[in-house]
Amino acid sequence: MSEHASPVKLRVKAVPGASRDAVAGMLGDRIKVRTSAAPEGGKANKAIIKLLAKSLGIKPAQVTLVSGQTNPEKMFAISSLDAAQVSDALGFDASDALG
Repeated sequence: MSEHASPVKLRVKAVPGASRDAVAGMLGDRIKVRTSAAPEGGKANKAIIKLLAKSLGIKPAQVTLVSGQTNPEKMFAISSLDAAQVSDALGFDASDALG
């Protein structure tokens, strides 16, 4: 995917305060992401960005929180990957969570 293409939007259901960090799969039309970070001061959001980047094989700077800063329903923009690459990297069909 070229550097100038639009980022892929990814809908996420955040579960902060979990026992471990994990991309748990699909939950309806969102990807469920568990993080051990607390949902205060943006700690959980930062942890989710790092976890998504690691899962997708990209740098954290390529994952941007677009909406849902204080809500468990979040939207992230993923740059440098297309929708198929995101699903492939996650290891499951995430097409319902991509916009």
